[in-house]
Amino acid sequence: MSREKDIAESIIRELGGKENVISITNCMTRLRVLARDYDKINYEALKKVDGVIKVNEEGGELQIILGPGLVSKVAGEASKKIGVKLGDAKEIKAAINEKNKTPFKLLLRRIASIFIPLIPGLIGGGLILGITNVATKFNWIADKNLLAMLSLFGSTIFTYMGIMIGMNTAKEFGGSPTLGGILAGIIYNPVLADIKIGGSALVVGRGGIISVLIAAAFASWLEKNIRKRMPNSIELLATPLLTILISGFATLYVLQPLGGFIADAIGKAVTVAIEGKAGVFTGFILAGTFLPLVMTGLHQGLTPIHMQLIQSTGVTILLPILAMAGAGQVGAAIAVYVKTKSKQLKKIIEGSILVGILGIGEPLIYGVTLPLGRPFIGACIGAAFGGAFEALKVVGARGLGISGIPLAALIEPNKIIYYIIGLIISYIAGFIATYLLGFEDPVDEEIKDSQPFSFDA
Repeated sequence: MSREKDIAESIIRELGGKENVISITNCMTRLRVLARDYDKINYEALKKVDGVIKVNEEGGELQIILGPGLVSKVAGEASKKIGVKLGDAKEIKAAINEKNKTPFKLLLRRIASIFIPLIPGLIGGGLILGITNVATKFNWIADKNLLAMLSLFGSTIFTYMGIMIGMNTAKEFGGSPTLGGILAGIIYNPVLADIKIGGSALVVGRGGIISVLIAAAFASWLEKNIRKRMPNSIELLATPLLTILISGFATLYVLQPLGGFIADAIGKAVTVAIEGKAGVFTGFILAGTFLPLVMTGLHQGLTPIHMQLIQSTGVTILLPILAMAGAGQVGAAIAVYVKTKSKQLKKIIEGSILVGILGIGEPLIYGVTLPLGRPFIGACIGAAFGGAFEALKVVGARGLGISGIPLAALIEPNKIIYYIIGLIISYIAGFIATYLLGFEDPVDEEIKDSQPFSFDA
C-alpha cells in the first residue's frame, strides 16, 4: 500500500468512517472536508496521522493541512475510498449553511469555491507568462515562433478566465454552468463595442471579474426561479431562453455598469491606498495582518480583487505586499532554528523551510511559529516591514501564483530587484523580531524521557 493510500485510510477512519463524510476537496495545502456528525471525529487521533500538519474547523468545514503535493494525492485516494468525486457532494451547501450562519464568511467561502479550481491554471500559466516576459526582455530566446507559443500557453488562462469564472459562479449558486459561461461571454464579447445605450458605446469587458460574478449569480437565481414556475412540457425550452434574454438585458443595462462601478472603486481604493502618501503605512498594515487570514484559509477571498487589478491596470500591486507574510515566516523560523536546543524542532524547520521560501507557508505556521506563540508575532512584524518597502516601490505582479521566490517571475521586469529586496527585508526583520521576542524553548522529549515530541497548539 502506498503512503498516500495509508494516510487517506487513516484520515477517513478518524473522521468517523466514510459514511460520516459528505464531501472532500482540496486546495494547494489543505484537505477540506464536510462531515455529517462532527462529534464522531477523533480530532486528537486525526492530528497524529502521518503527514498531518494541523487540523482546523472553519465555518463548518474541517481543514486538514497536509502541505503541497501530498494533499492532492491524498485527496484523490480519499475520494476513491469514500466513493464521491472531489467536491461533488450535493449536501455541501446545506452543511455549510447549517454550521455557519455568518453572511460574510459564507460569501468568502463561496468566492473561494469559485476560484480554487482555477489556481493550478493561474500558477502554471502565470509562471510561463512571467518567464516568457523575462526571456523576451533579456533576449534569452531568439526563436520568435517559440516565444509566441510560450506566450500563447501562458496567456490563455487569462484570456478565457472570465468564461471559467462565470461557469464556476453559476455552479456555486445552483445554476447551469453553461448559462453562467454565456453571461461571462456577453461581457467580454467584442460585439459590445458596436452596441450603444443612451448614445454611448458599451465597453468590452467593463467591470471584468466583478461584473461576471454579479451577472452569473443573478442568472443562476433567475434560472432557478423560472424553472420552478414553468410547466414541465415547455420547461426545457423556456428556462434557458428566458434566462439568457432577461439576464442578458439586465447585464447590459444594469449589472455590467454596476460591476464597472464596483471594479473602478476597488481599483482606485487600492491604488490610492498604496500609491498615496500613506502607502508605506498601508503596506505595513496589510502585510503585517495577512498571516491570520491565511490561517483561516479565507485569503482565497481576495483572489477576485487581484484579478480585477490585473485586468484594469495590468498588475496587482496588492499581491507583492501580501507575499511578504510568507517571507516574515521564513525569517522567524530561522531565528527559532538558531535559538532552539530541540533537535526535533530543528528537524521540523529543516523539512519546512524550503517550501516556505518557495511560497507555501502553512508547514512553518502550524509546525513552528504558531505553536510557539511569539515567533508568530515576529513573523507578522517581519512581513510588515517587507510590505512597507513593496508599497514604497509600488511593485506589481502581472499574474497570480504562489508567493516567495517563484513570484519574482511574475513581477514587472524593472521591479524584480525591489521584490527580492522586500523578501530579504522580511527575512531579516522576521529574524530580528523573533530573536528579540524570544520564545519558550520546548524540551526535546527524546532526550528527556523518550516521549514523542508534540507541537499541538
